[in-house]
Amino acid sequence: MWNLKGWIKQQESNMLELIETLVNIDSGSYIKQGIDKVGNVLSGEYAKIDFETEVHEQQKLGNNLLIRHREAVNPEILLIAHMDTVFGEGTVAGRPFSREGDYAYGPGVIDMKASHATTLYALKALMESGSEAFKNVELVLNTDEEIGSIASRELIEQVAKTKKCALILEPAQNGHLVSERKGGGKYFLKVHGKSAHAGISAIEELARKILKLHALTDWEKGINVNVGLISGGTSVNTIAPFAEAAIDVRIETWEDGDTVDSAIKEICSYSEIPGTRLELTGNITRPAWNLTAEAEALIAIITEEGQKNGLELLHEKSGGGSDANLTSFAGIPSIDGLGPVGADAHQESEYLYIPSLAERTLLLANVIERLSSK
Repeated sequence: MWNLKGWIKQQESNMLELIETLVNIDSGSYIKQGIDKVGNVLSGEYAKIDFETEVHEQQKLGNNLLIRHREAVNPEILLIAHMDTVFGEGTVAGRPFSREGDYAYGPGVIDMKASHATTLYALKALMESGSEAFKNVELVLNTDEEIGSIASRELIEQVAKTKKCALILEPAQNGHLVSERKGGGKYFLKVHGKSAHAGISAIEELARKILKLHALTDWEKGINVNVGLISGGTSVNTIAPFAEAAIDVRIETWEDGDTVDSAIKEICSYSEIPGTRLELTGNITRPAWNLTAEAEALIAIITEEGQKNGLELLHEKSGGGSDANLTSFAGIPSIDGLGPVGADAHQESEYLYIPSLAERTLLLANVIERLSSK
């Protein structure tokens, strides 16, 4: 009798080979050439199993990919995995993919190059088992998740509206699923003053605004407004003609997002110092994702499938955002953290726990099969 679990375990070396290929491509969010190279590798792999790729081209960022089997008709499950990392050009040259025992290392190895391997091989496993469930999925491989999915948001929400659920392949920190995430946004404030002996200081204007922006933080409500970057001025003995700041926002609920957005725009709508001029851009890029009854039912299915193969899956809330914020906002049940297990994302010590590759591939295949059964 054919054994699905055994077949997947046998593919571990193939998965690692693909992961090594992907990790050894610099694909930071602004490295279009690298991201598109990752996309070409993945679309080529999917083409081998008769999945077709629809390329959504972008001029500055990498091209987003929409992938489905050529025989798929109205697939009900959305899978999302991003191709970008947080690492800059040249990172791979300094620390390429490496392996030590049960652990693999390299830029983006867990966030989320390894997830592409488990996703591909979960679909291959369904094919090998004789299941038709692989025709019930559509994949969005996007290129700007690490910078807020601003350019890919429209595609994600458009595709999500036609689906019954979304499975997000972010890594499983501590092996846990993610069922809720904070929302967030990015704002950029530019202040114009006047440089002269008795000029108008853009830095002073910005300083006053920073105090008001930080005063919007409400720890009890889970609202955090932080000016994390500032710059300005031309020399120490010159009144600054220009200054700017980057503002990060984290919120717990959709309603808080609207409230904070309005407050930031109000604060930046007028000058404290006569003669200064302000320009504000940005918005709430990720609505808060809160657990729903429909998502709880989806969690129950996933945990049941995990238990069948010895996985005791817990779910938790995460402070960081992901594309699950967008699919949930589009109104469909969403669960995150379905990728393999690892830790230290965005750090030099980032790692993948290799034994989790087979476990998570099997889990994803079984969940897709279960959700596709009528």
